[in-house]
Amino acid sequence: MKLRSTLITALKDHIDRTGLNQSQAAKLFGVTQPRVSDLMRGKISLFGLDALVNMAAAAGLYVEVRGTVAA
Repeated sequence: MKLRSTLITALKDHIDRTGLNQSQAAKLFGVTQPRVSDLMRGKISLFGLDALVNMAAAAGLYVEVRGTVAA
């Protein structure tokens, strides 16, 4: 859940920073405009981690995942 939240925040920040409207963002991410609307509304339960990583990669964002051994 934390990874999905972090990716949604990064994608929303990217849209805001670049000044894209939802249609432009949808075209860039390779999804529909209603999907971008769900993203902007923070509907985290509608997105899988793989979809968010794919959208981030399409936007040219760098995604890094690190894991550590639990104590």
